Amino acid sequence: MKIVFATNNKNKLKEVQSLVPKHIQLLSLEAIGCHEDIPETQPTIEGNAIQKAEYIKTNYGYDCFADDTGLEVDALNGEPGVFSARYAGPQRNAEDNMNKLLSSLENAASRKAQFKTVVALHLNGKLDTFTGICKGEITTKKYGDKGFGYDPIFKAEGFEQTFAEITLEEKNKVGHRGKAIQQLITFLNNLNHEN
Repeated sequence: MKIVFATNNKNKLKEVQSLVPKHIQLLSLEAIGCHEDIPETQPTIEGNAIQKAEYIKTNYGYDCFADDTGLEVDALNGEPGVFSARYAGPQRNAEDNMNKLLSSLENAASRKAQFKTVVALHLNGKLDTFTGICKGEITTKKYGDKGFGYDPIFKAEGFEQTFAEITLEEKNKVGHRGKAIQQLITFLNNLNHEN
């Protein structure tokens, strides 16, 4: 089975590739000749994931899935949420985003947060969504050099280390994207058995 994963984020592609079974071949946007920025103009994480999947299906005709992820911080009423990638501005710089978040939480009583990923699958003319949530907290400074995005300041529940300090395998087991992708894989495997 060939399916497009609608992302230009090489880190994300690598993370997801390590999760999907061998019989599912992931195609990148580059592989299908999509070089434009796919619009993400919806007010919710789920809305953005659906918008991206529909864009690829409509404009390129491929079965595909897209994801959108947000970091939701309790003390900031769920911010940065849908704006996580461009929290500190349109330059989408992870360092700037983390610095802004850390300074926003300087005097916060609670540092509770959760990562939320929604995967939207456009397959055989049907749309399905899968949601993965990872609860945790924001650290007071950055730790580790693995991962990407907010990983150096996010510590999942039950962990002493941030996402940037643990292995990709550990992150995939407990992480938001890993959980959403597992649901997607189970769904695709079940389809495979039915056919």
